[in-house]
Amino acid sequence: MTDPSDQASKASGKLGLWMSVALVMGNMIGSGVFLLPQGLAPFGWNAIAGWVVTIAGALCLAHVLAKLNASHDRAIGPAELVEHSFGPLAGFLIGFSFWVSVWTGCVTIAVGAVSYMASFWPLLGAHPSLAALAVIWLMTGVNLLGVRSAGSFQVVTTILKLTPLVVVAILIGLILSQHGTGVLAPYPTEGLSLPSVNAAAALTLWAMVGFEAACAASHKIRDPQRNVPRATFYGALLSGIIYLIVCSGITLMLPSDKVAASNAPFELFVATFWSPGPASLVALFAAISAIGAVNGWTLVQGEVPLEMAKRRMMPAWFGKTRANGVPVNGLLTATVLGSLLIFANSSHSMGGLFTFMALLTTSVTLWLYLACAAVALKRGIAMPFALLGLAFGVWSLWGAGPVASGLSVLLMVSGLPLYWWARRSSLPANDLSASTS
Repeated sequence: MTDPSDQASKASGKLGLWMSVALVMGNMIGSGVFLLPQGLAPFGWNAIAGWVVTIAGALCLAHVLAKLNASHDRAIGPAELVEHSFGPLAGFLIGFSFWVSVWTGCVTIAVGAVSYMASFWPLLGAHPSLAALAVIWLMTGVNLLGVRSAGSFQVVTTILKLTPLVVVAILIGLILSQHGTGVLAPYPTEGLSLPSVNAAAALTLWAMVGFEAACAASHKIRDPQRNVPRATFYGALLSGIIYLIVCSGITLMLPSDKVAASNAPFELFVATFWSPGPASLVALFAAISAIGAVNGWTLVQGEVPLEMAKRRMMPAWFGKTRANGVPVNGLLTATVLGSLLIFANSSHSMGGLFTFMALLTTSVTLWLYLACAAVALKRGIAMPFALLGLAFGVWSLWGAGPVASGLSVLLMVSGLPLYWWARRSSLPANDLSASTS
């Protein structure tokens, strides 16, 4: 049955319900899932429980964000929501942490791209840090050419990212229909382990980041107060189900030691249950998808400090743009910081580097979600979901471990000198949009 909002959207030019759901899923389903089976393999059935907890927690947080967004008469970002409730300093810390999550996320995705490209060029697997550096700087170069160049590149890679997921999901269905549940790893006799479930949930949350897409684009959605919460919920739920099926299938249907040792678990699964030829195509599509995701987030990592500079929450230097509109200072700064992070962790293996970066990015992002839950509690909006989301966020930070969670705090507060510099600046906010380098 066609949703009335989708029929009306044809005339208004705005997105209806199901197009909004597609927007959310498109932002959520990226390259993060392609290496997750490697990190989740040691957890076995605990990883399945971790997925269930993560999906439930993400749905609570998604509902809170949607309700907060619907309470305003215009589109408003999470950092601005926090600023309205807790003041400019809190708004800056959350906005800055989001910027940090973008460039740490770029590094994480770049490692995923290198992991699958190593299937074709094994030399990349021997030097994952250098290869990841090459990917993020290549995408920075593409974005320096302007938004049109970056957008054209993104169109090419969008559909390809779904191909490995669809192929693996179909294979899982066929195998289970022919052989039953006997192909799955046995359920542990000792039952599930809460610490293992917690650690797995912290890792799986990386793949769920992005469910706030409909909130950010609410001004482009028809009847946003009705459709944004529904699109956010349905998009997060459907993406979570896809993740649960494909990652669980790979984790439970292959020997855990082989999955843990594989730099391309999707390729390994297809090669095992189908043939090496299609497996190579799956690896290629996964690599292209990851590079496309790096390109998209590289675009964002320049825009976030630009918008913060316009609101005088970052120094005016970040608000300067080139003639083609590219915020070159913010873009290059983020790429340099991401490069330093890669160098600092260059001793890790491919899988170890990905797992650490995924946990770090998730930890940094969690501060944004926790702050939004706190805003909802203060304003009395979606109280039960805000409480559950807050508890889930704190639990996930604990599961990420003291190193990733502690570093996320240090990265967030490291921006305070920039905030004080911006507040002392005498350049009016309106002048920033006209500045060029």
